[in-house]
Amino acid sequence: IVILLLTLGFLFDCSAQGNNDTFTIYLVRHAEKENSFADSPLTPCGEERAESLCGFFRDVPLEAVYSTNYQRTQNTASPTASSKDLAVQDYEAHALNELMEELLRNKKDALVVGHSNTTGVLAGLLIGSELNDINLSIYNLIYQVVISNEGGRLHVLHSSFICEE
Repeated sequence: IVILLLTLGFLFDCSAQGNNDTFTIYLVRHAEKENSFADSPLTPCGEERAESLCGFFRDVPLEAVYSTNYQRTQNTASPTASSKDLAVQDYEAHALNELMEELLRNKKDALVVGHSNTTGVLAGLLIGSELNDINLSIYNLIYQVVISNEGGRLHVLHSSFICEE
């Protein structure tokens, strides 16, 4: 009887862990950009980084890709979105609370491409903590936010991509 109860308890625990309320949101800053004007395109290195991100997400299930409406963010998001047959959905950088609510409501695995002053902030909103902006010289961070019934957990990953300029 004890073994039966332990087995039933284990099976119940495993089914609870596999519920559909757990999803993951990945947040990245756009890749390297030209500094010539406000809506700058990516540098050749930035284009390589965007392709590298596509490789990183190759085996990662994604159901949505979001980006602000700037060349640098759209061009960072596009390779991954294209590889997943997804359209890039626009969001407003100044409306992070609204985006957070949409992401939590939709409960989809998603990639969000933002800026140095939005990516960490949005990750913080998703886990209920205050996070700082990303230093302007840093492009290799991937914020992984796992959302479950227990709340959000943040993992900060560093991509291995190195630009050979």
